Amino acid sequence: MFINHGFTCAGILAFSLLSTSVWAEAPAADTYLIQPGDVLQISVWREEGLDKEVLVRPDGGLSFPLVGNVQASDRSIVQLQTEIGEKLKRFIPDPSVTVAIKELEGNNVYVIGKVARPGIFPMRSRLDVVQVLSMAGGMTPYAAANKVKILRRTGGRQTAIEFAYGDIEKGENLEQNILLSAGDVVVVP
Repeated sequence: MFINHGFTCAGILAFSLLSTSVWAEAPAADTYLIQPGDVLQISVWREEGLDKEVLVRPDGGLSFPLVGNVQASDRSIVQLQTEIGEKLKRFIPDPSVTVAIKELEGNNVYVIGKVARPGIFPMRSRLDVVQVLSMAGGMTPYAAANKVKILRRTGGRQTAIEFAYGDIEKGENLEQNILLSAGDVVVVP
């Protein structure tokens, strides 16, 4: 049997690149933390009435039949599946629960100031400061790279975290390149 080697290699390469880009868009079930505003698809195998699209409320909770209210925000998909499954065991023997994210509405970070593309950036996985600055196209030549601040609201209080990009460029003080949380604002003066 004759196979065109060039065509086969090109086809495999194209498929692998396409499949990588498609799967890269999906958040990892164990690293993505659910946020208020996210839309989830929750289903229980072999239970027709327990296949629901639910919105995570502003308080971080959601409601699901037989389970009632469940805290969803700041939890992974796997953690939420486990809790719903445990609560359903009172009604269904050995329930198989699936949680999928349909819309990422509540997991954004914001970049403002002297960057090429300021704006709102969805976090499909955990991102650090350098990654988000890269998504914003990098800093402009007039940016004060060593005076970047990350504004974070925790428990009703806002804090400012200093970030010196120049140190990162030199390979120093790398621990300041923190993972961002939903709602963080990166300010580049």
